[in-house]
Amino acid sequence: MLGVNFLLFYCHAVCSMQVLIDFQPGSGDNVTKHQRSAKPRKAYFCTVCDKRFAVKRQLENHLSVHSGKSLYACTQCEKHFTSHARLNAHMNVHGSKYRCSECGKKVHSNQALTVHRRIHSGEKPFECNVCGKQCTTSSDLVSHSRIHSGEKPYKCHVCEKACKHACNLYSHMRLHTGDRPFKCGTCNKAFSQHAHLRTHTRVHTGEKPYKCPTCNKAFSQHAHLRTHTRVHTGEKPYKCPTCDKAFSQSSKMQLHIRVAHNNIKPYYCRFCGLWCSTKRHLTIHIAVHTGAELYSCKHCSSSFRNQHQLKKHLLELHNEGSWFTCPYCAKKFIYQSVCKTHLLRHEGFRPYMCAECPKRFYTSARLREHQSAHLDYKRFICGLCNRLFRRKSSVRLHFKKCCTKFQLNLG
Repeated sequence: MLGVNFLLFYCHAVCSMQVLIDFQPGSGDNVTKHQRSAKPRKAYFCTVCDKRFAVKRQLENHLSVHSGKSLYACTQCEKHFTSHARLNAHMNVHGSKYRCSECGKKVHSNQALTVHRRIHSGEKPFECNVCGKQCTTSSDLVSHSRIHSGEKPYKCHVCEKACKHACNLYSHMRLHTGDRPFKCGTCNKAFSQHAHLRTHTRVHTGEKPYKCPTCNKAFSQHAHLRTHTRVHTGEKPYKCPTCDKAFSQSSKMQLHIRVAHNNIKPYYCRFCGLWCSTKRHLTIHIAVHTGAELYSCKHCSSSFRNQHQLKKHLLELHNEGSWFTCPYCAKKFIYQSVCKTHLLRHEGFRPYMCAECPKRFYTSARLREHQSAHLDYKRFICGLCNRLFRRKSSVRLHFKKCCTKFQLNLG
């Protein structure tokens, strides 16, 4: 039972809730007091992520996060921001007294300057208690800790995908909306993320900011540099679950599984019936029949049918790249893998053994070609006369004869 002087009051103006109000004499201002202290109702909600707002302008500012539109522009530089508050915080930087003595960058506060200086000093005071990784800021440590905990607090309301960070969710939502707000000023190609646009612009500018410290080769993306460094370190972190063969790239491992274990070769040559594992391999192979020269030298007007010929040309004429030399006979090779196979001949070691007979081979390719002799069927077909062969080498030799017979030009 409610007291005599207490009544249920529906606060429609502020919080849209029912509250108990004391209406006894001398306390008639309790309604006003409640309205001042109550949290305003959030009547405006985002249709993308269901986040609610008390003020319509807050919702409009929030929607720019999903669309990628930057509504507020700085008058002193080219930066844009999704909210007025962020623009104001940025404007303080231009008139700020906090300047980095190393690079001259201005920041809005002494605390921000302390954090920024860690870029130059390399200081990382926040350490993960699970793996010992050190982070520059506490927020970086919180983000990193989600790798161990598996926490993904940001969920997509469309497909229920969970993300570790809010920015990842915003980028993911554009998959559903189809929004690509970041356009290239040169070719008008659109992207869903600003980082993708920044990487794309390097196609036009030719900028390659990431250099290998070992051989000075430059790359447009940091991921490409990271993959390249494994050439020098020999690191191969991706292992095939079937045969334990290791690879420097995940894509190469997936290709190996598809070709070597699942025997999937979906690309067919209409000239000779050869099946290729990738579209790129088919394009290179077809050039044998058409005579197309797909690879051009950047130093001169020479062009070549395949990458091997181009690389040899660059090494011999322009001294670009490095040879791989055999320590036994001083023979030079363009590729390290070919040099390693050559070394096996000096050592007399044939690591690939046929499961059907005692024959052994230096390369897996030779083994696979040999194994076709044990098969009961012929899997290679001539695209001109439909004759079947067991070996790839046999169909290639036959195809050349067939071209002469039908008066076709191989290029």
